Amino acid sequence: MLNPVHLRTLLEVVRLGSFAGAANRLGYTPSAVSQQMAALEHDSGVRLFERTARSARPTQAAEIMAQHAVNVLAELDALLEAAAGAGLDTREELRLSIYASLAHRVFPDLLTEQLVDEPLLGVRLTIRDPSPAIQALRNGEEVDVSLVYQVGDSGLSWPDSVHPEYLGEDRYRVVVPESWDLHRHGPVSASQLVGRPWVLHHPGSSDIAEIEGAFSARELRPRVVARCDDFSVSLKLIGSGYAASFMPEVALGELPAGVRVLDVPEIALSRRVWALVSRRAPQQPVQRLLRRLREAIIRDEAPRE
Repeated sequence: MLNPVHLRTLLEVVRLGSFAGAANRLGYTPSAVSQQMAALEHDSGVRLFERTARSARPTQAAEIMAQHAVNVLAELDALLEAAAGAGLDTREELRLSIYASLAHRVFPDLLTEQLVDEPLLGVRLTIRDPSPAIQALRNGEEVDVSLVYQVGDSGLSWPDSVHPEYLGEDRYRVVVPESWDLHRHGPVSASQLVGRPWVLHHPGSSDIAEIEGAFSARELRPRVVARCDDFSVSLKLIGSGYAASFMPEVALGELPAGVRVLDVPEIALSRRVWALVSRRAPQQPVQRLLRRLREAIIRDEAPRE
């Protein structure tokens, strides 16, 4: 019998291309991911990875298993949901897929407001990056609203089964330790950041290629001292004086002590936020949600002092 947990892990390994990337996404250690994949190979009797001293590359069998696992896991989730809801009163449900930075800071307050207006509304959330969110739509997963973003000229595209609604623009900001004393003199040039330590996303994240491209265009080659996809952790590292980072405005909120946002006109990058709305989604709850999201993004666009 194959373990569904191991199948979910396999999906992330295949999507992200490494045990380390899957471990970071799922909150495991790389060794735990490796052990799960070894157990899956044992249980299935199929070789899923070509292993070398430094890497583990998915075999064709792993790719095929991952493709089928999407539907198997979706059916399993549906089965568990149906069993959990047996005997309960039927109520309207809103199924949402949102990315982590929006879920972390903006969305909890929006969700509270939504449920005050519609106390009988059921809300089911999935937290994931834009690429897997769109892949889930292509695989037939039923989601009412998928919140995604496009960075720079990234070629993110979505299926015809959804209606895209533009919500606004989320600017990236250069965030540095206050102890560097760069914030006192107005706009900062890219040359003033050369040689400084940085915290950036892991390779394979939805925006890292565009961020590194924006830096490279200004001949700013960051000295990466840490990789982190958790913005709250990155802010703590910045506040300690450890390194700078390049973060979307929506992830910042009220800045912790020891953190400053710089005006660096040479490094301009934004992510365009979209809601991919299912044509079968409940219209009134969706429109209320989208209105609140637009208002929140507009508030974040206001300049910082």
